[in-house]
Amino acid sequence: MAVAAAFAPGSLLPTTPSTHLAPFTLRFRFSLLPRRAAVVAAAATLREVCAGRVPDHVLQRAEEVGYVVPTEVQEQSLPLLLSGQDCILHAQTGSGKTLAYLLSVFSAIDFSRSSVQALVVVPTRELGMQVTKVARLLAAKACTVMALLDGGMLKRQKSWVKAEPPAVIVATVASLCQMVERRAFSLQSMRVLVIDEVDFIFGSSKQVSSLRKILTSYSAASSRQTIFASASIPQHNRFLHDCVQHKWTKSDVVHVHVHPVQPMPSHLCHKYVICTKKERLHVLLSLLERDAPKSGIIFVAEQSERSKKAGNPPSTTVVAEFLRNAYKGSLDVLLLEEDMNFNARAASFSEVKGRGFLLVSTDIASRGFDLPQTSHIYNFDLPKTATDYLHRAGRTGREPFSRLECGVTTLITEDEHFVLQRFQNELKFHCEELPLESMFTFS
Repeated sequence: MAVAAAFAPGSLLPTTPSTHLAPFTLRFRFSLLPRRAAVVAAAATLREVCAGRVPDHVLQRAEEVGYVVPTEVQEQSLPLLLSGQDCILHAQTGSGKTLAYLLSVFSAIDFSRSSVQALVVVPTRELGMQVTKVARLLAAKACTVMALLDGGMLKRQKSWVKAEPPAVIVATVASLCQMVERRAFSLQSMRVLVIDEVDFIFGSSKQVSSLRKILTSYSAASSRQTIFASASIPQHNRFLHDCVQHKWTKSDVVHVHVHPVQPMPSHLCHKYVICTKKERLHVLLSLLERDAPKSGIIFVAEQSERSKKAGNPPSTTVVAEFLRNAYKGSLDVLLLEEDMNFNARAASFSEVKGRGFLLVSTDIASRGFDLPQTSHIYNFDLPKTATDYLHRAGRTGREPFSRLECGVTTLITEDEHFVLQRFQNELKFHCEELPLESMFTFS
């Protein structure tokens, strides 16, 4: 069996499989692991899983902030990642993929070398800020972690990189390509390449060609460990094939797929209200008063080009202004839009940390946006795809609220009902209808 060949007899950790082996998928916790390898997967603590592979100071920092018991995706993936295996991490939102790949990064780099040894590529600045924060927390000043996230800083950062190359770079696709093409640094010494939210980047017409350059032109898959991560990888078997075919990864890449039959976290409570577009603002206000969320994100569709040309304000602005005038609760109403400049977006992001908020946003907040206090999601506009629904819903139900009932409520017209039903079938969740009249009958 190809899987068995990937592990040395009597070894707790997998060795690097020979390159002729076909890629395979790891679906269930122990079914594909040898008996002694299963001991690692069942280890009680993160430290035991990472013993001898991750520097002690990194593990100590992880423990200090509460990362003590590994999540299921960490149990399954870390024995592979820490052996240098190329992996596709495919698990629910909030499942711990970021920590898994960062531990792999810190296990691979040489802290005494001054060169770019690890690269984490992200689709948005907001996700980049979060990954950078966790990476710096784990590094504990033992190495430099630099964020290349646009914002007019690239000229200054170019001189910093040349003077003292950081060991780890977290970058958006555009910023990274700009810096490499300006020869600010080389990726030839890179040991680990992580592509977070990989399906989103491949699905972006603006980013996909640059991503292909990063995967094949700036460094070779044979000389690095490649890690892809996402909660949603449509047609994952085809993607696995493409990884090998296009040499984005080595031929022995492993697909670690946690809860493949349940893509949506089971503890979320899904509801919907059928109303007209004219009623939506007042229905939203009624829901907020009814639910009294600890914090919430209200997802609104991006403004169409036709609407822009007509001089109409974006729907996000309309919703935010309405709530600022009509909402009488204690939560601050904040706005996040893609067209906002970097400093304004960064300010919105930092404002919501550690306090109650109602964040009105486009789908820019749906990928990797980790605000644990978010208890409720409101889809003011129906997402375009089931994948978009999954990622929006994944912004709630994260620690420390994951054991509490967290809500996802969608406002739809009668004509959109069949689309929501299709999402339910595809993502295997149940959505309860809230009658429109009930929105206005409580005291």
